[in-house]
Amino acid sequence: MILRFPMPSRLAALCLAAFAHRHSAIRRALLIGIALVSAALARAETTLTLDEAIHLALEKNPQIKVQSYGRSIARADLLTALGHFDPAINFRRSYSEDSNLASSNVIVADLIKTDDYSLAFEGTTPWGLNFSIGGHAENQRYPQTGYVDSFATFGGVTITQPLLRGFGFGSNLVGVRVAKADRGIADWQFRQTVIDTVTNVIYAYSDLAYAQQQFRIAQRSRELAAGLLAENEKRFKVGSISDSDVTQARARTATRDEAILQSEQGVRDATNRLRQLLGENNFPIDPDAFALEPAEIPEIAAQPAEDLKTAFELRPDYQEAKLGLVKRRANDSSARNQLLPQIDFVGSYGYNGLDRNFAASRRMVADHDNRSYSAGLVVSVPLTFAEGRGRAHSARLQLRQAEADLSRLEQDIAVSIAHAAGELETTRRRVEADRNAFELAKQALDAEIKKLRAGSSSTFVVLNLQEELIFAESSYFGALADQRRAHAAYDRELGRTLAVRHITLDKS
Repeated sequence: MILRFPMPSRLAALCLAAFAHRHSAIRRALLIGIALVSAALARAETTLTLDEAIHLALEKNPQIKVQSYGRSIARADLLTALGHFDPAINFRRSYSEDSNLASSNVIVADLIKTDDYSLAFEGTTPWGLNFSIGGHAENQRYPQTGYVDSFATFGGVTITQPLLRGFGFGSNLVGVRVAKADRGIADWQFRQTVIDTVTNVIYAYSDLAYAQQQFRIAQRSRELAAGLLAENEKRFKVGSISDSDVTQARARTATRDEAILQSEQGVRDATNRLRQLLGENNFPIDPDAFALEPAEIPEIAAQPAEDLKTAFELRPDYQEAKLGLVKRRANDSSARNQLLPQIDFVGSYGYNGLDRNFAASRRMVADHDNRSYSAGLVVSVPLTFAEGRGRAHSARLQLRQAEADLSRLEQDIAVSIAHAAGELETTRRRVEADRNAFELAKQALDAEIKKLRAGSSSTFVVLNLQEELIFAESSYFGALADQRRAHAAYDRELGRTLAVRHITLDKS
């Protein structure tokens, strides 16, 4: 949530001024206070904390919105794969006419009329069995009988069960297993996008805070130079210093004007980068459009063994690689199954009926008058197995490649965690060193200014110490920004960014 503070109204100012009309001192104090408050609020119209920035990015970041569709698409693909095993009720109705030669010597065509009806419950099981439970009726009419009805009916079950190729869960569930893995991969990819977005927001927020601080440092730097110039001009008038000292101070003041302009543009650029991550299209010109409240930097102690274990559990890229290995194994199992010869058992069991009346023929089936069954094998053996051997070899190599890539990723993760832990320690020490350097630079400048006023120093030395103070302050705040980035990078390397920020992703 962004907090917006309203500007004090003109009516309130007028009322306060009228109240103090007869007390000039009070009136002046109130007017000055109103001006200061108005200026402060105008410069900090929008206060944005880091948690608020992250919340806005989670709601409006365009990359998160785009990636969220991947999860829904993967779930739809899994539903499609599972739908392969959905049973169905099938009804068929057909009519045909065939011409049959009555004699081999005399070309006389007899027209045979056939009506065919069937209603069955059909489906495929995960181990490869194809079944059909139901019945069909065929009515063939011949010209010799005057096209009298003759209904042949059957009711029962028909099955086809692969015994080698196409048998088992590995061969028939490969589509489902791959779709399930893809669904998991989509979830982890979405999680990675959220982690990257949150980390980038932390980076951008820290960069903006640093850029704003640089802008303030540049302003204070010019104020220091301008103050020294004013003091030198007064001392020159009384003849205590030379014109060269005034010129040096004036030249350094002009130089620092350029630093203000550059730092102001840096604030604009950093603000725009943050706004882009927040999904906004309004890019302001005011360098103080955001008043930030950087959070305290917590102390983190790296624990190599525990950190590596945490990374293997939480890092999305590692989990994606493991799910990719699941896909390769499923494809390898299916490809090896395709190397086998095709031997299918086919069979049926049921009852027949035959009568000129459909109802009577159907009743024969219902009364189990005429049992009917069949059993057999269908064998198909490719001559070279070239296609199957090629697919199996490719699947086996892809599986080995995925296993090697997982080992490579484990090594990369270990190295990246070690680097991130080193950055934590380095930035912590930098902050301490730069803080001490900043304090000492302030003390050195104060002492040198006193010496200058006492006539035992020079403008050149004071200006150089001002530059050293500016550099020390800039280095200190730069180290703080790098420390915040190092903490964010460390959390990302461990995959725990969301846990640290108490962010929970929905299951949809």
